[in-house]
Amino acid sequence: MKQLTLRFNDRLYLACIWIAGISIIVMSFIIPWGIFTRYVLGTGSQWPEPIAILLMVVFTFMGAAAGYRANAHISVAMVTDRLPAAVRPILARAMDVLMLLIAIFMAWYGAKLCMETWNQSIGQLPWMPVGVTYLPVPIGGAITGLFVLERLVFGYQHHRDVVTYDHEKTTEPEAT
Repeated sequence: MKQLTLRFNDRLYLACIWIAGISIIVMSFIIPWGIFTRYVLGTGSQWPEPIAILLMVVFTFMGAAAGYRANAHISVAMVTDRLPAAVRPILARAMDVLMLLIAIFMAWYGAKLCMETWNQSIGQLPWMPVGVTYLPVPIGGAITGLFVLERLVFGYQHHRDVVTYDHEKTTEPEAT
C-alpha cells in the first residue's frame, strides 16, 4: 500500500510540475500578445489579462503543492535552529498538522467559493464562469493536503528520484 501511495503521489507531483510549467509558458506568450495588440495594432484584446491572471493562480497553487512535497518551500529557521534537537521534530509535526488544516480550509472554502460564483461570468470572457478562476484554490488545497498526509504518514519525500531528477541527491539530514 505504501509503494502504491508513493507512486500515485509521484505522478501527482509530476502533474503539478507540468501544469505549473505549462501555465507559466503560456502566460509568457499571452502577455506579450496583449501588449502587441494594444500598442502596435491599436486594438487591445480583452482576453489576455484575465487568462494570464488565471494561469498565474494555477501556477501558484500547483507550484506550491509541488514545492511542499519537494520540501522546497520558503522557511525561516532562525527560531527552530536555536531550539534543542529533541524539540525540532515535534515542532515539525505541529507545523505539518497546521499545514494540513490550512489545506483543508483551502479545499473546503475554495470549493464553496467555486460553487457560489459558478453562475457568474467574467466581463471580458462571458463564456467562462467566475467559479473556474477559483478552481485552483480547492484543487491545490486538496493536493497539498494529500502531500501533507503523505509526509505525516511516510515522512519526507524530497529525496525520491522524481523530485531529485535535476540535481544530485545529498546525504544531508532531513530538514525540520
